[in-house]
Amino acid sequence: MSRFSGLRQRHSIRRPLRSRPLPRWWPLPVCALLGATAGGVYGVVKTPEYTATSYVVVTPAEKADPSVALGFAQAYGRVATEVAVIGDAQVWAGVSANTLRGSVQTATSPDAPMIAITATSARAGDAAGMANAVARALTVNGTHTQADTGVKVVQFSRAARPLAPSSPSAALTTLMGGCAGGLLGGLTLLARPRRRPESGTEVAASVPAPAGAASVPQEVG
Repeated sequence: MSRFSGLRQRHSIRRPLRSRPLPRWWPLPVCALLGATAGGVYGVVKTPEYTATSYVVVTPAEKADPSVALGFAQAYGRVATEVAVIGDAQVWAGVSANTLRGSVQTATSPDAPMIAITATSARAGDAAGMANAVARALTVNGTHTQADTGVKVVQFSRAARPLAPSSPSAALTTLMGGCAGGLLGGLTLLARPRRRPESGTEVAASVPAPAGAASVPQEVG
């Protein structure tokens, strides 16, 4: 029996030891962690922005059609920054004309003759100052052209100095980055092909010992 046991061991083919492979879903937590880290760094490094809004209303003059005020409100909303630059808004706000154009946006309503003037800046005081300066420039221009347009431009409410930044906080950017990274990791899992068994993998096998010779009965003469 020892000879057959040695023969079995010599013919035994053992599978080589290999490191345990990573689970298939490993891109999901890795991408989520990288996204959260990138979002947190962006939220800390990025300069906070403040937003302030001032409102201007256009009213019809005496014996004027109320619908005319709505039309002029739309027109003033489109040329608000140009009117402000031509006027003294840049002087009142203490910024350049290019800064005023790039930092101020206007919005109008199709139902009401009102103009919302929103300014964004890295400083809370500058945001409120630019919004109020553009609103003041519109009212001054409306007063000069009232005889021709038949409408009045009145400042409805002044922009207050914002107390908190309008840009997302570091916690929010971290959460957004983690969600984006997790989504990217999920898409990576869907795009990756499934693993197939390796064709070269050999499983341990042994050669069985030869069976013992069967005894042949002898004939009795």
